[in-house]
Amino acid sequence: MPESPYTVSDVMTHTVVAVGSEAPFKEIVELLAQWKVSALPVLAGEGRVVGVVSEADLLAKEEFRDTDEGDLAQRTKAGAVTAGELMSAPAVTVHADASLAEAARIMARRHVKRLPVVDRVGLLQGVVSRGDLLKVFLRPDEEIAGEVRRHVLTRLPAMTAVTAEVSEGVVTLGGFLPDRTLVPVVARAVRAVEGVVDIRLDLTHR
Repeated sequence: MPESPYTVSDVMTHTVVAVGSEAPFKEIVELLAQWKVSALPVLAGEGRVVGVVSEADLLAKEEFRDTDEGDLAQRTKAGAVTAGELMSAPAVTVHADASLAEAARIMARRHVKRLPVVDRVGLLQGVVSRGDLLKVFLRPDEEIAGEVRRHVLTRLPAMTAVTAEVSEGVVTLGGFLPDRTLVPVVARAVRAVEGVVDIRLDLTHR
């Protein structure tokens, strides 16, 4: 596992099932069920992501099966039979070198559960899901503690004696800081370490 900061490439799924724009409705449903995913990238040409077809896109057919209600876009989706007609476009994507925080913000803002990972020209490289972003919280406590000590505590000024212990992802900082203004600085640096769930402070200072 790499040192912080993690990027999308560290946690994404590299083997991805995708469909072309001409893929029929039933094939899409079958693939979603077979691979236990909620959405599929739609590709054109040599693998450029042009859209995403999700369970929500497919459900319009059932939702508006026996009614004339809904706006034009919803009724159009209800009558669609191929991925190109069903997909949401343009696709909401992320680059492999994006931080996990950036990917999480995109998911939250755009209300999506999965993001196709693309290169600079839009070719599919993988998929990152909400579950993938949570993988950093599986890091062992000892690994997190080692990183805090190497990358945070060793950079503190002289006359500093701070210790770090980790339990269930919660970092407890103990010891002595010569200047209380350093406390929020140290706390912020520790929170930036991937996998940290929370921080407890048991520090003394002049």
